[in-house]
Amino acid sequence: MTEKLKVLYVEDNLMNRMLVRRLLEAHGYSVLEAEDGLSGIKMAQEELPDLILMDINIPGMDGFEATTKLKSIEGLKDTPIVALTARVMDGDREMALTAGCDGYIPKPINVDTLPEQIKDFLAGKREMVAVAEERVYLREYSQKLVDKLQEKVEELTKANEELRHTDVMKSRFISIAAHELRTPLTIIQGYLSMLAQSGREAMSPLDDSVMEMIRGIARGVERLNAIVEEMLDVTRIESGTLNLHLGPVSLKDVVTAAVRKLKTFAEEREQEIIVADLSGMPPVKGDADRLLQVFMNLIGNSIKYTPDGGRISLSVRVIEAGEILAPHVRSASQGEFTEVIVEDTGVGIAEEDQERIFRRFYEVKDPSLHSTSKTSFMGGGLGLGLPLARGIVEAHGGWLWAESEGYDEEECPGSRFHVLLPGADKAAGASSGK
Repeated sequence: MTEKLKVLYVEDNLMNRMLVRRLLEAHGYSVLEAEDGLSGIKMAQEELPDLILMDINIPGMDGFEATTKLKSIEGLKDTPIVALTARVMDGDREMALTAGCDGYIPKPINVDTLPEQIKDFLAGKREMVAVAEERVYLREYSQKLVDKLQEKVEELTKANEELRHTDVMKSRFISIAAHELRTPLTIIQGYLSMLAQSGREAMSPLDDSVMEMIRGIARGVERLNAIVEEMLDVTRIESGTLNLHLGPVSLKDVVTAAVRKLKTFAEEREQEIIVADLSGMPPVKGDADRLLQVFMNLIGNSIKYTPDGGRISLSVRVIEAGEILAPHVRSASQGEFTEVIVEDTGVGIAEEDQERIFRRFYEVKDPSLHSTSKTSFMGGGLGLGLPLARGIVEAHGGWLWAESEGYDEEECPGSRFHVLLPGADKAAGASSGK
């Protein structure tokens, strides 16, 4: 059996597509359909049809522009493109041919002649415009493209302004909401402390079950307080008001403290945290509390996305600015830097997500499957931990980025988070009170 010839029909009207498909299939063709220019281009690249029927008045990229683009794609340059259109005013045929079409068939179609017309174009028929006419229509077509480009630029500029305004309003809302939440949380925390204290000192102390409920509420309030602080810190980073108390900081002390705070969670998951020998590492210039936040977020993230029984390891090295090969680091700074690498045996990160994970509120998983947890496997969160960590590192004049071979829940290729911090003798990118 000979393989059927493929015809791609780009048309936004469903009824027109149905008519042409039934007509051509009855004559032995295989018919592909696309409803706009962009999807038509994509389908043409994937399917490599033998002929393309192109409506002109399609949404988005019109038929003229789609044809011009298709004729520039290797493998499609010689594919006949025939305008099948209701644009039948003077000059429409010449404009279609100038844009790259090889033929022009007006609508409404003639069902008796269309199959034969397509057969002719497949056999090599090509319609042409006289050279003198082509120059005129080419100039007109170029002007049309410039006008449309200007229109699109103006639309994008307006859309960007609206997005910037929305982003500012969102940041303001987050900041106000976080401040508003602080007051009732402080009151609840105060009364819980008083209740727990009175429960211990009363003549008839509260029984263990009631005390456990109080402790549970207290843990919930503590978690809410942490979320509120994260929200406020992110808005401070965005506005450039993150307050750093800079001084010489021992990374050994910071990393050891972070591991100690998270060790229990790792043990619950039967995970091993391995820390390289950090003795002898020179101090960095930074804020110890803020750097503790960084490493708690990074180690906590590794615990969350590493299956039970996995491993998280931390290594450190001192490098000169000239040795930094990472594409993320574009500074010409001189001097020593300390690089800490947090590596895990987790599910990894898809290449397209390795920058997105540092955006506020970004979740790799489908948000509809969100499950709140700080450390349970694949548990969700607000999506602020990694953006906050990067913001703090950059406020110190450093860099934070991720590397991974990809995302795979079965093979678990793992991830590596690189933290690069300037030495204590270098000026940090932020000053105390910034």
